[in-house]
Amino acid sequence: MIFKQLFEADSSTYTYLIGCEETGESVLIDPVIETVERDLGVVRELGLKPTYTLETHIHADHLTGAKKMRALSGSKIVVPEMDQLACADLGVKEGEVFVVGNIKLHPLHTPGHTSTHHAYMIDTGVHKMLFSGDALLIEACGRTDFQSGDARTLYKSISQKFFTLPDETLVYPGHDYEGRQITTIRQEKQRNPRLKEGIDEENFVKIMESLDLPYPRKIDFAVPGNTACGECPDNVPEEYRGPCDILEVAPNTTLTSKQGDQG
Repeated sequence: MIFKQLFEADSSTYTYLIGCEETGESVLIDPVIETVERDLGVVRELGLKPTYTLETHIHADHLTGAKKMRALSGSKIVVPEMDQLACADLGVKEGEVFVVGNIKLHPLHTPGHTSTHHAYMIDTGVHKMLFSGDALLIEACGRTDFQSGDARTLYKSISQKFFTLPDETLVYPGHDYEGRQITTIRQEKQRNPRLKEGIDEENFVKIMESLDLPYPRKIDFAVPGNTACGECPDNVPEEYRGPCDILEVAPNTTLTSKQGDQG
């Protein structure tokens, strides 16, 4: 398996490139519109085909690069099936493995940051890799105060889905704002100030309700734009419109599940 962790600085977003060495197929998890050309270059430099983009959720802090990547390369847009996005090519859901060449990604429905949020897990045979999206971050977690967020639901997702994984599971988050790149399930159980041992659901809810975070600066155009798979709405400010010029070359298709092994 070929693996690259890529970073977009303005929104502190991690994009993950996963490639199959045998078939050349690849997937970009959570691409960002500003870095599509860079990411496509990395894919091709590694001798891979830009096969899929895959979203963890409808983002509020950046525009996805899915539609632009499809326009430039013909890659297919994959989203959680329950989002029911007409612009997507394929849908994934928990219990059905998403296959990229010979690599199996296991979707995990992990609501709380948003109601349809999904994480993805790969078992390499040596270790498990969890791409946690915005649900679980490094010594933090996704906020729950907008866009169908719910603190109690997020607590259950993390405690019942993530924290039941082996302690040595490698966790790759959707963001980090302090230059960190990776954590583990054990580290989050021990050190996450919102979720470590001794913090129960009620305390977690109180912590999340007291964060008093600023209104996301891109949410008013990011959410509607991402429900269209990365199309730039008219209200995108001029300072962010640079990456918006794309030519749609791949027709939209009906949203279906990509079937694989049951997991």
